Amino acid sequence: MTARTSRSPSANRIINGMSLLRRSILVGMAAMCVLPATATAATPPRILVHYDLAAGQQPENVAVEPRGDLDVTLATALQVERVTPQGERTPLATLPKPADGGVHTPILGFPIATGIVRARDGVLYVGYASGDATLTGIWRVSPGIPPRRVIPFPANSFPNGMALTGDTLYVADSALGKIWRASVCGGEPTTWATGPALEATSGFAANGLKIHNDAIWASNTTQGTLLRVPIRRDGSAGEIQPKATGLTAIDDFAFNGETVVAALNFPNQVALVHSDGTTTTLLTGDNGLRGPTSVAVDHGHLYVMSASYILQNDPNILVADLP
Repeated sequence: MTARTSRSPSANRIINGMSLLRRSILVGMAAMCVLPATATAATPPRILVHYDLAAGQQPENVAVEPRGDLDVTLATALQVERVTPQGERTPLATLPKPADGGVHTPILGFPIATGIVRARDGVLYVGYASGDATLTGIWRVSPGIPPRRVIPFPANSFPNGMALTGDTLYVADSALGKIWRASVCGGEPTTWATGPALEATSGFAANGLKIHNDAIWASNTTQGTLLRVPIRRDGSAGEIQPKATGLTAIDDFAFNGETVVAALNFPNQVALVHSDGTTTTLLTGDNGLRGPTSVAVDHGHLYVMSASYILQNDPNILVADLP
């Protein structure tokens, strides 16, 4: 990483916040192991997009369009953009900044655009943690229309990974350690699942989130776990089931059949989590990763968002073939 002689106050705030987060997570995971690199991609990975770190262009989360384009949140730039499989970029929206700069944002102390999902009609829903009661929540992004908050969240919450089924949105809260449920038609969210497995003593709690086989799957970054929460017939949450452990600093993830592809942020790896809970490493920093935060699987291709919060070097989108 290239040394820097000076940084803006906001950059220092981001680096300091992420450094505190890294220390809190690594202390809590001292006994966990970094996975050996044993799996290999079919063809060499390549960088699809290199981003401008100084402009806050840190790819945090991703949703895939039907024709293969990627809808990406740029975390500290508070932006949403579309990226083609050829790496061409089109801006879609910019979220408003808090009047106080977002200093009260839980965990980090700066505002951040987080998870993103796509509805069948093409509307995008974007998570926003800002520490501001008038801004924190889920925002709707539609072509040609200014972004609008449709689901308000408490100022002390940190809406992060999301999954959408019909009009029902499930949201992982990385600060309050729970899973929310809400209607994208608007209105207040309700708590759907809680418990120690979703919580954290410091740093990020529940983080990534997906729907798979009639259940909500969630990652817990601080605990390094992958969890399954069945959706009962009445829509309520079943018992939280741990499916894998030892996933140091797991962020968001995606399914490839019954295999989970997980971004491990601080170890700078992408891991395959098999149905029996065993794991192998697919990609590392040697492949171009720079602190991966989320992944997307589309027609045999793997896309990895690297926000580079800790490394502060070359945030990017990496593309590889799945083995």
